[in-house]
Amino acid sequence: MVNLYRRKQLLEKLPSTSIEAQDISVILNAKDYLAQLLSLIDNAKTRVYITVLYLEDDDAGRLVVEHLIAAREKTPSLDIKVFVDFHRARRGLIGQKDSEGNAAFYREIDEKHPDFIQFYGVAVKQKELFGVLHLKGIVIDDTLAYTGASINNIYLHYGERYRYDRYCLLHSHSLANSFVEYLQHALIPSEGVHLLGRHPLVLDNQFKKQVAAQHKQLTKTKYDIDNNGQDSALSITPLIGLGKRNNQLNKVIHEQMLQTEQSLILYTPYFNLPSVLKRTITKLLRKGIKIEIVVGDKRASDFFIPEDQEFSKIGLVPYLYETTLRQFVKRHQPSINNGLLTVRLWQHDTNSFHLKGMQVDKRYHLLTGNNLNPRAWRLDIENGLMIDDKNHQLSEIFDREHQEIIQHTTIVKNWQDIDALEDYPPFVKKWLGRLRKTNLDMLFKQYM
Repeated sequence: MVNLYRRKQLLEKLPSTSIEAQDISVILNAKDYLAQLLSLIDNAKTRVYITVLYLEDDDAGRLVVEHLIAAREKTPSLDIKVFVDFHRARRGLIGQKDSEGNAAFYREIDEKHPDFIQFYGVAVKQKELFGVLHLKGIVIDDTLAYTGASINNIYLHYGERYRYDRYCLLHSHSLANSFVEYLQHALIPSEGVHLLGRHPLVLDNQFKKQVAAQHKQLTKTKYDIDNNGQDSALSITPLIGLGKRNNQLNKVIHEQMLQTEQSLILYTPYFNLPSVLKRTITKLLRKGIKIEIVVGDKRASDFFIPEDQEFSKIGLVPYLYETTLRQFVKRHQPSINNGLLTVRLWQHDTNSFHLKGMQVDKRYHLLTGNNLNPRAWRLDIENGLMIDDKNHQLSEIFDREHQEIIQHTTIVKNWQDIDALEDYPPFVKKWLGRLRKTNLDMLFKQYM
């Protein structure tokens, strides 16, 4: 009997916008995504709003900026704004010292082409360790390009190696407006947001107070969108979240997982799920629901350091994640044996894996930059798009994407197939042992 008094889930209460199936396209690799992105920029008429963790001062980053400048020269009224994490923009890559980071590149562009591009640095917390701008989405006129990828050589496969992600184009005036209006109203006026193309900023006490006030405000701000998707066969809900409490994105992810009736697919680059999601997976398996988890092998982590290179402690991270995965697989070995749980490890040559997202019953498709780990769950500001495909109009394109994703995966048959501590290099074994003795390994997993 149908429960007429079922409590409405959060997703059903949130505003959503309708969209046609032909207005959603999934791109299967980074090179094709870059080509599409540059084409959209070249033909932009009104606005280009880029939101990424970082836009790198490298060949791919400069290529994107060159196309932005050319588009502005062709259309002087074109509104171009780039939003990046403030702290990440002001330092070099991990291992680089005495670097001004990408902020120096942004100043160079502004000096050569004043006011062509506004580069905004968003400080979510006073220090990068405690929270970054992890929002995604590039709006070009009325098209939203949504991917977890930032802009640099490896993310855009502008060279030999690539970092694999998901890439989706959505043509929707309502959706594009919702993203732009959030940036215009929640970020640009905020005192915790700084124009990086101008003079360097001194991190004084006043700035710290401004960042703290902004953080509090950002926990409350949400996307506003035309609410015409409730009765539509295909609709999209933009989601955003920051912090442990009242995090809209986290709540919807958790609730939709709990509502799974037949099948669940999870994509995550690092196996470090929040405890609440691990418990939910256990509940679903007990109910007989099929679950597939696609995760990057430790060698496909952007933190992995090959044995022939100089090792640093940041290289412990992939091994910590692998020990967590081994424990998880061991616990759920019976579900693997009976075919309910499938765990796939992705590895392709020396490339890395950055995919994230969720699919529930082939109806709900989550596109997100959220890594589904404790850091994303409570420290970084994250966003995502929940697609409700009631009639499974998008099944073919998402099935094709899934087949492309699992092309370079191997299925874990037994927990003993995963490397253990005794299999690791001596330096790794020594430091993991020290971390475990002091319980610092648990703290490590909360911030990486």
